[in-house]
This record gives sequence, structure tokens and C-alpha cells, in this order.
Amino acid sequence: VQLQACGGGLVQAGGSLRLSCAASGRTLSNYVMGWFRQAPGKEREFVATINWSGDSTAYADSVKGRFTISRDNVENTSYLQMNSLKPEDTAVYYCAASNYPANIPSHYNYWGQGTLVTVSS
Repeated sequence: VQLQACGGGLVQAGGSLRLSCAASGRTLSNYVMGWFRQAPGKEREFVATINWSGDSTAYADSVKGRFTISRDNVENTSYLQMNSLKPEDTAVYYCAASNYPANIPSHYNYWGQGTLVTVSS
């Protein structure tokens, strides 16, 4: 499956962005979807994940209550709604697909190219 992430940009602290991850090549419903991020000089970290049907989600503590992951298996797209953004959310955000639920990057087989989110103070 090929993944294409988009929706990043520059936003002020407290603002919102919605990232999208469009899949092609295979049906998205075959995969658990995850979002990760990587800030300059830091390791890639888990942000959120959603199961195949979309009825189970998990979040990193740092984004819980502010970010919402969702998916539309008909549109073959996953989303990450980000509200109340903070400067520390600045990073390149990646979507990824896995055959089973996981919050570790190495457990994901397919990755999008990343989209940059910059939050100004």
C-alpha cells in the first residue's frame, strides 16, 4: 500500500490543523493506521493509532484530549485532527500502516512521506 500524507503547515499556538493520509494500491481497511512525528534532533515518536474498523483508538499522553485520529475506509483515508496546538507539537508528521495494533515505529510496514507541522508561539 502507498500512503500520501498532507495537510501540514504553519499555525499559531492554540490553532488547529487536520492531516490526511490517502492510501492507494490496497484497501486501507486491511491495516491498522498510525500517526507518528519526528522533531529535529529527536527520535520518531508515536502519536496515535486506530484499528481496522475505527472503533478503537490510542494516543500518546502528550496529545490526549487535543488530537483525534479517525479513518474513512470507503475513502481509503486516515485523518489526524489536531486542536489546541502547542509549539512543542512542531515536527514532521508521518502516517503509517501496520498489520496489527502497535505504537512502535518498527512494527509499521508502510509509511507516508511526512508532512511538516510548525506551531509558532
